[in-house]
Amino acid sequence: MIHHISIAAQNPLRVASVLAEIWNGKVFRFTYPGSYCVIPFDDYGTGIEVLPLGCVLVPPSDTEPSKIIQTPGSSSFVATHAAISVPATAQQLEQIGRREGWQVRLCDRGPFEVIEFWVENWLMLEFLPPDLATQYLQSVQPEIAEQVFGPPIQIAQV
Repeated sequence: MIHHISIAAQNPLRVASVLAEIWNGKVFRFTYPGSYCVIPFDDYGTGIEVLPLGCVLVPPSDTEPSKIIQTPGSSSFVATHAAISVPATAQQLEQIGRREGWQVRLCDRGPFEVIEFWVENWLMLEFLPPDLATQYLQSVQPEIAEQVFGPPIQIAQV
């Protein structure tokens, strides 16, 4: 279970506000200046931290804790994405995306479908309204996962 993730955005407050709308959540200031946290207050303590674009996490040293720093120049796209169950319907997601000028589309992932919601048109979040969440949960059962991906990889002990 993932309790929270961090993402970057060109306009963190706007992105956090849109995510809170989709999720029926609340937006709070986060610890790093100009960053925000969205919390839907579900049973899992789920949240998304939205940091300014260019922020990176730096591991700790012997004398300092891990920290967030801003770096110049970053790629326009990232591999990071998350599949998130939301209470919003596909139609609501489409309306919100259209209002923001962001791409939104229903995508077939084989055993399940997702709504690709392109935050600021560069960061993809896969949203699962209730009907699609059911499909997703069924698809991650062992027998279906093995049909899709093949048998699990046996990892040798080191």
